Amino acid sequence: MFILPNSATIIEVGPRDGLQNEAKVVSTEHKLQFIENLQQAGVQEMELTSFVSPKWVPQMADAKDILANVEKTGRQLVLTPNEKGINAALESGARAVAVFVGVSNTFNKKNINKTTDESMKALKPLILQLKQDGVFVRACISTAFHCPFEGAIEPEDTLSLCQQFVGWGVDELSVADTIGMATPTESYELFSQLKEAFPDVLMTAHFHDTRKMALANIFAALQASVDRFDSSAGGLGGCPFAPGATGNVATEDVVNMLHQMGIETGIDLDRLCEAVQKIEPYVSNPVDTGMYRLYKNRA
Repeated sequence: MFILPNSATIIEVGPRDGLQNEAKVVSTEHKLQFIENLQQAGVQEMELTSFVSPKWVPQMADAKDILANVEKTGRQLVLTPNEKGINAALESGARAVAVFVGVSNTFNKKNINKTTDESMKALKPLILQLKQDGVFVRACISTAFHCPFEGAIEPEDTLSLCQQFVGWGVDELSVADTIGMATPTESYELFSQLKEAFPDVLMTAHFHDTRKMALANIFAALQASVDRFDSSAGGLGGCPFAPGATGNVATEDVVNMLHQMGIETGIDLDRLCEAVQKIEPYVSNPVDTGMYRLYKNRA
C-alpha cells in the first residue's frame, strides 16, 4: 500500500533556475509577467531571481528591479551565493534567501571556485547572522546523488553537509539531483535518511529530468514522506557547470501526476500551462513537456 500525503508544495524555480542560463535575454517586463502568471496559477513559493555578478550571469542583472516590482505574495526566494549577494538582496527587501553548496568538491570548485569546505566556512557566519535577523534561509545541496566529475556521491557525505546547515539553523534543505542521474531507489533511500535525521526542517527534493526519471524519483521521495518539490514551468533550466544535465522537471508534469494521485497542490494546471505558453516565445528552445503538449493540442 502506497503512503501518500494529502497535499504537496511546489516551489517554482522557473524564473530563476529556469531562465538563469537562457541564451536569449529575457526582458524584465517578460520575467515579471511570467512570475505574475505563475502566481495567478496558484504558485505560493517561488525562486524569483538571483543576486549574482552580472558579469557571470547577465540574465540576472535585473534582480533588484524584479524584487522591487513583483507582487508580494507567498514565500519569495532569491538566490544569494555570497556575502555581497546577501547584502544586495537584503537591501532590496528580500526576506527569504537561498544559499548553495555542492557536496562534490570538484563541482563546487568549477561552480564558484571554492572547495566545499571553503564555501561552508564562508557561509557559516552569514547564515547565523541571517537567522538572528529573522530571515528565512534555504540551503540548496547540489550534487547530492551524483557528480559529473566525481561519480556517485556517498549518502553519508550528503547527510554530513546537511547536518552542518541544520546546526546553523537553516529553515529548509533543497536536496538536488543536479545532473539527473539518481534512481528511484537512491531517491527513497537518501530522503528516508534525511527525513529521519532532520524531522523538523523543511525537506525539498530537486530533480532534473536528464534520463526521464524525475517523476519516478519524486514518487519515491513521496514514499519517504517528502512533500515539497522544486520544479520549473516548461521544464526550463539546466546547469552550465554540470555536463550533460538537462532542465528541471516540468512543474506542469509534476502537478498533473500529484493531482492524478489525489494529492492537492493548490495550482491550476490550465493556468500553469498558460503561463508556459506566454513565456515560450522569449526562450531559445520550444517547450515540449508532456502536459504542455496536451494543453496546446486541446486548445
